[in-house]
Amino acid sequence: MSTISNFSSKFRGGVRPNLFNCSITPPTGVMLSNDFSFHCKGTSMPASSVPAIDVNYLGRQLKVPGDRTYADWTVTVYNDVDMSIRHAFEGWMNLIQNHGANYQALDNPYGQGTVTQISRKGEAVSSYFMEIMPTEVAAIDVAWDSNDAVEEYTVNFAVNYWVTKNTGANTTMSGEDALSWHIRGDKNGVTGGGIDAKIGKLRAIIGV
Repeated sequence: MSTISNFSSKFRGGVRPNLFNCSITPPTGVMLSNDFSFHCKGTSMPASSVPAIDVNYLGRQLKVPGDRTYADWTVTVYNDVDMSIRHAFEGWMNLIQNHGANYQALDNPYGQGTVTQISRKGEAVSSYFMEIMPTEVAAIDVAWDSNDAVEEYTVNFAVNYWVTKNTGANTTMSGEDALSWHIRGDKNGVTGGGIDAKIGKLRAIIGV
């Protein structure tokens, strides 16, 4: 019979949403302060979806996997005292599409965003690596009666892809059945070589 002690031993306190680290590495030509990590108030673990395609056959529908898409990613940033972080994002977007002319100065407009979940012991649990491009730096509202507040704003990014990695072991399944992704994400893109899958006594190694 399950008891609260059994639950506690498995739950282990849970994961806290306020224990995270976020960093952004912009492309060459864009200078973003290392202080960004201290000013990033909030963000999210990135999302993706694989839609189902309905294929009809004799009055029934077969669900066939479609193409993966990646949702936009947003960060909420405290405005720093000299606004250098905001201006860095604005400059990045200016190099992607000039303010005064239909001109792009960057051959490669993409940077890397990283979100790391931190445990209650202060250790990294898992990280997400994303290839990103800013699409919007949101407005900052100001008013004379806005007392007891710190300015903040959001930056929205389009995401080409993301990969996730458990710290120490790039594994998404464990136990008798194991699936290891030999893949790594960094500012140069996805690198690595395939999948090592073990399902019971069957093991398959798939190269990429």
